[in-house]
Amino acid sequence: MKKLALHWQIMIGMIAGILFGFLMTQFSWGKGFTGNWIAPIGTIFVNLLKLIAVPLILASLIKGISDLKDISKFKKIGGRTIIIYVLTTVIAITIGLLLVNVMKPGDGITPETIEKLTAEYANSSKISERIAEAGRQKESGPLQFVIDMVPQNAVAAMSNNKLMLQVIFFAIFLGISMLLIKEEQSDPLKKFFDSLNEVVLKMVDLIMLTAPYAVFALLANVVVTSDDPDILLALLRYAGVVVFGLALMIVFYSILVSVITKKSPFWFLKQISPAQLLAFSTSSSAATLPVTMERVEEHIGVDKEVSSFVLPVGATINMDGTSLYQAVASVFIMQVLWPEGLTFSNQITIVLTALLASIGSAAVPGAGMVMLVIVLEAIGFPSDKLPIGLALIFAVDRPLDMLRTTINVTGDATVSMIVAKSVGKLGDPKVKDWDDHYQGE
Repeated sequence: MKKLALHWQIMIGMIAGILFGFLMTQFSWGKGFTGNWIAPIGTIFVNLLKLIAVPLILASLIKGISDLKDISKFKKIGGRTIIIYVLTTVIAITIGLLLVNVMKPGDGITPETIEKLTAEYANSSKISERIAEAGRQKESGPLQFVIDMVPQNAVAAMSNNKLMLQVIFFAIFLGISMLLIKEEQSDPLKKFFDSLNEVVLKMVDLIMLTAPYAVFALLANVVVTSDDPDILLALLRYAGVVVFGLALMIVFYSILVSVITKKSPFWFLKQISPAQLLAFSTSSSAATLPVTMERVEEHIGVDKEVSSFVLPVGATINMDGTSLYQAVASVFIMQVLWPEGLTFSNQITIVLTALLASIGSAAVPGAGMVMLVIVLEAIGFPSDKLPIGLALIFAVDRPLDMLRTTINVTGDATVSMIVAKSVGKLGDPKVKDWDDHYQGE
């Protein structure tokens, strides 16, 4: 009997997890049982992916740069990557603004709903943390995010997944330095990172064997800890606008893949689907990064020279889905609480601020909500209404976070294909299975 494809296994795990979660909500002991006995499986899985993220970035990026032989190739790849990421982010923000202005989801929110949401969430510690973090971000200088990229201690940077940009900086610096010394001197170090890269990719294969069960656990826990269904229903129009915009981004990526790389968009989405499903389940681009790299390199055919730079950078600064969400959420909040602020100049400010915030706030915990606070403060949103504004969207933030992370990962994969195609590094897939050498070939 033919083994079921991984994306179907994960999909079955997701559906089973959602159904199991709904079943558990019918019992008084269901939430406790799921939290104590089911959720830890998903937590362990996410921890395993985070465990290998830094070694994979380090090994893959150093190997990719040292394989270039010519430093001018790296400049070409790096320049095109940043330009394309900026362009796709601007398009995502523009799509969000167009949809929210046309569909006006804020018009459907009643005063009763506002009061209920304010009472439920306005004094939430999580909202207070996001506002405080945004304040710290705003007080920092315009080049603070550049300063934050340069580590004082490389080992300390590698010990914290939130400092991914610092790890990338160190890996690039080390890789370029290896190019600038004699080949016989850099060769032992290159062989070490080549070997480390292969070992970590094999670890990805092994971890992915547990993915369907982990996704089951993650989704079951999301369902049993979800908020009041009545509140979710009241915010359905707002959530619908965000989801529609994210769906349009998938269409946009598919067009880019078809026109620029000459590949079937359906084939592309099928190959990247395990990474998309994991991004949806974990709500973390960084945790999904090892799987994204494995799918793009082995199943799509992007050369490691390209993927090893484009994907780690994308996981930290490319936030198309999150940026689209910023645009919709900020205008939605203004429609409900501050309609006089809906001017053309403010919406241009939203585009610019969301673009800059997507780069500067990438490594911040709860980046989506922090970015939103920065965007709202940039347009002069009344500070006394800010907690209420965040309370308006907090109830549906978790499911929308899952969806926008999926878009972020899809955007990273799309850009890696485009850059690879532009530099002649998009080849045939070379799939490796977890048990290729199990019998000791």
